[in-house]
Amino acid sequence: MTHPDNPATANEQPARLLLVDDEPGIRNAVQAYLEDEGFNVTTAVDGEEGWEKAQLMIPDLVISDVMMPRCDGYCLLKHLREDERLGGTPVIFLTAKGMTIDRTQGYQAGVDDYIPKPFDPDELVARVRNVVRRQERLLSEAARFADADVGQMARQITEIRSLLAQKNANNQKESPMHHFTPREESVLQLVAEGLMNKEIARRLETSIRNVEKYVSRLFNKTGTSSRTELVRYALENNLVT
Repeated sequence: MTHPDNPATANEQPARLLLVDDEPGIRNAVQAYLEDEGFNVTTAVDGEEGWEKAQLMIPDLVISDVMMPRCDGYCLLKHLREDERLGGTPVIFLTAKGMTIDRTQGYQAGVDDYIPKPFDPDELVARVRNVVRRQERLLSEAARFADADVGQMARQITEIRSLLAQKNANNQKESPMHHFTPREESVLQLVAEGLMNKEIARRLETSIRNVEKYVSRLFNKTGTSSRTELVRYALENNLVT
């Protein structure tokens, strides 16, 4: 039976989580908490094993300690963000470090949430559930536009470019700092050119599902919720040509 508060419904598979931590006590406790809540949890003892397992299972969410032997949390995060299939996977850092500068470094590296140890089990589960649900909403929103009318989107982009050309003629502004991966930059450029997910997937030789993940991450990183908003934001801030 599906847990009443779990993101998965009776007709869906439970979210697949990859938990990476070199401390057996922490690893076993977190696994137990999450499995009690209905999540499907796979564990790894360090970032190197986590990277190997991530490539095999394609998790919905990765929860990783930061300080680990062989490959630490940042090393694992870098592998994930640079991989075409895994680049859009949400990542939560679980670590004993609680300094603001450490949290900032994690967010700048592309982590989605940051939970310092020791942690409250209920808070851990709530944060995991929140990230999983947010990812599901973003993927649904990205998928909703996959079959949008190409002509209408092209007209909207033309209108946006025209309005911004007039506005920017007298008001040049600096681009905000964003930490996009190379693949995210490519997807953003193609979205701004009016291509739909199917066309982007063909152009980048990847799957539509992967494109949806990249578009969802772009929504998240730019604070937008539709392709039109994303294109306008990118053009306003000189993020695309």
